[in-house]
Amino acid sequence: MGRLIQTGLNAGEQPSFRIVGGEGVYFFLADGRRVIDGSSTGGPLGHAYPDMQDALRRAASAPVVSEGWAWGEREAAADELIDIAFAGEHDWVGGVRFFLSGSEANDQALSLAQVLSGRAPFAARERAYHGLTGLSRDATLQPHWHGGLASHHGGTRPTPWRVAVHQLPAPVGASYGGDVCVPSLETRLAGVPAQLADSAAMIIDYTQGGIYHDADYQDRMAAMARAAGCLWIADEVVTGLGRSGRWFAFQGGDSRPDIVTLGKPLAGGAAPAGAVVLSKDVMERLKDKSWQSYSTFRGHPSMVAAVRAYLRVVVREKLLERTAHLEQVMKRRLGEIAARHPIIARVDGRGLHWTIELHGPDWRDWRADTLEPTLASRVAERALEAGALIGTSGEQTSLFLAPALIISDSELETLLAALDYGLELPHEAAVEQCINGAIA
Repeated sequence: MGRLIQTGLNAGEQPSFRIVGGEGVYFFLADGRRVIDGSSTGGPLGHAYPDMQDALRRAASAPVVSEGWAWGEREAAADELIDIAFAGEHDWVGGVRFFLSGSEANDQALSLAQVLSGRAPFAARERAYHGLTGLSRDATLQPHWHGGLASHHGGTRPTPWRVAVHQLPAPVGASYGGDVCVPSLETRLAGVPAQLADSAAMIIDYTQGGIYHDADYQDRMAAMARAAGCLWIADEVVTGLGRSGRWFAFQGGDSRPDIVTLGKPLAGGAAPAGAVVLSKDVMERLKDKSWQSYSTFRGHPSMVAAVRAYLRVVVREKLLERTAHLEQVMKRRLGEIAARHPIIARVDGRGLHWTIELHGPDWRDWRADTLEPTLASRVAERALEAGALIGTSGEQTSLFLAPALIISDSELETLLAALDYGLELPHEAAVEQCINGAIA
């Protein structure tokens, strides 16, 4: 056993591979294989992208200026983030503060909402994941990311919530499969106003648990939050800055959030990064006040340089347009793959983030409390044999595809072919039992 304490994204006692390098959309493994990284939510430009390398080299000679001091480069990064990524949104967007990660950004946004509203509880949709730092962990409703301990001999000891969190109903949708026998959206959301009435903020994300929002859901929820005097935080830690085929997933609807949180792709994968973007209305409420939140390394030179470089690359390489195009390819090809594999219960996604949900145990019962490889982990293990690393977020029955935005058509086809191969599991009794039990 090594001395590094880690949490794996695929269930099992030991990692089945080790990464020793990477370039473009590929990982290099210790056994000599080169495989496509199909789980690159934090690396929108893949690995070792030249612009990002150049940015980090330049940043190495910059002064390390803590968040407590004014610094022109940090201010320029904030200006460019608003002027480039929020172009066309200037009627409502107000200001930016940088953080160390998406989890910290969510934690600080939730904390600010409590102060502004005078309320303590939050509201988050079912199966949500918002991080494991402070209040962001409280707002995480995925049961296996409870932040506590999971015994591999069965049983869990979750970290207790510190504040009340209302669980909001999620939208129900799929591009393939799914449950069609569900109440209407209006019926499902009937109890939401009461949940938001005492909530400091409603925080919603756009991918976690394989749940992807449409405009109708977003706009209804936003209107309810506003009527309840509850701030709306759009968690764009995964979907922001290109992953959804637009700068931000919330741009698919007419409503606009009070607060946007950013993370994973913000610095192009070249440095840890997070940000909180406040609306003009919230900025007005902060007028003549100081937001007393401080950290030494927020807006570090490496992050600031990487943020500015990434924004330029997205525009220069037309990555939003490219991702929007590949969304249609993914939808078509994943539908074809799903039709060939009865083990698949549901497929849905946006841009270059897609979830393949398999028939099997209910996700609500999964607490990461076994070392036995789950069905999703077994599919991912087989897909690795065909040349692609596919993520599972540690779940039993869900796989996700999130390749770098620079992936070529042929590389995307290799990734999808590997998934297709991975789904051709031998018809072992355990697999058949999962499928038959779910279908019955």
